[in-house]
Amino acid sequence: MWCNRGGSISTEPRINDRIRVPEVRLVGPSGEQVGIVPLAKALELAQEYDLDLVEVAASARPPVCKLMDYGKFKYESAMKAREARKNQAHTVIKEMKLRPKIDPHDYDTKKGHVVRFLKQGDKVKITIMFRGREQSRPELGYRLLQRLASDVEDLGFIESNPKQDGRNMIMVLGPHKKKTEAMAEAREAQAARKAERQGVAATDEEASEEAPVEVEETANEAAASAEVAEDAEAASHEASAEA
Repeated sequence: MWCNRGGSISTEPRINDRIRVPEVRLVGPSGEQVGIVPLAKALELAQEYDLDLVEVAASARPPVCKLMDYGKFKYESAMKAREARKNQAHTVIKEMKLRPKIDPHDYDTKKGHVVRFLKQGDKVKITIMFRGREQSRPELGYRLLQRLASDVEDLGFIESNPKQDGRNMIMVLGPHKKKTEAMAEAREAQAARKAERQGVAATDEEASEEAPVEVEETANEAAASAEVAEDAEAASHEASAEA
């Protein structure tokens, strides 16, 4: 916001020495009502509590001020705004274009995209493009749109019925799920996949920790076998010498 002289108007509340009134209605750190006090007294209390004096209702008479940690207040407000933006759902209209005589493989591919969009909670605008003599056969496009709507009826519904628009025919599909629900499910699925990956990693780590023990045991057995073989060979030599 800008004033007529070209300077910017701050939207932040006035704090401490920026407050320019003789007296304020003071609210304590815990929300308790202190009452109407001179500004100097309010600033003195702010110093005693090691807090800021923040003007929270400038239009009141006298203005309402509160004792608070303004830095912490700004940080918490920014985090709440960020979380609100994160959970905010924006309706998006995706578009998918088809030809009246589309081949089965291309149709399945296009339908897969429509399914993905509807699962994400987005609307889908389906456009059938007619060329040349196809324009005299609008029923081909109509039947194709009805077929697609039937194939995805578990995920979406016809929000706008097929209608001719020049050389195109248009239909809009709306999702059964709201955008916020789709976003929440996507986050849950992502968290589940992450937990699964961590579980697999932990299992692999445990297996790698157990492997050296098995190798060590095998090495010990081999050493013992070698020792037994050496003793047997020595006994055999002694027997031969005596003979």
